[in-house]
Amino acid sequence: MVGGNRSTPAGPENSVVDVTSLRERLRAALKPAMKARDAGAVSALRSALAAIDNAEAVDAGDVRAGAVEESPVGLGAAEAARRDLTEVEIEAIVRREIDERRSAATEYDRLGAIDRRDRLTAEADALAVLF
Repeated sequence: MVGGNRSTPAGPENSVVDVTSLRERLRAALKPAMKARDAGAVSALRSALAAIDNAEAVDAGDVRAGAVEESPVGLGAAEAARRDLTEVEIEAIVRREIDERRSAATEYDRLGAIDRRDRLTAEADALAVLF
């Protein structure tokens, strides 16, 4: 196993798949980061998990309002099913989060805001280590 609870990535040359999904690894990394009081890692992990949750949300354009008397009744009756994201889609979301942080860090470096650059670089690294 490479990197704790992961195995070698799947591919044409490797037939072994990841033991846990990226979302599970993000959630698992959150608790130790909180215990270590690593604000940057906690922020990055929460942000990535929120981005995944937002991507699963149903488009508001798909929801139709109607008359009150025609409304569903009961707990969860009006709930819409969330989108199911593939592991590839989730990885793309997290990679985008990493890229955004690295891009912003480069801009902060250009502006001379070294402390902000370092914070964003640390956040990007906290996410990148989970791949």
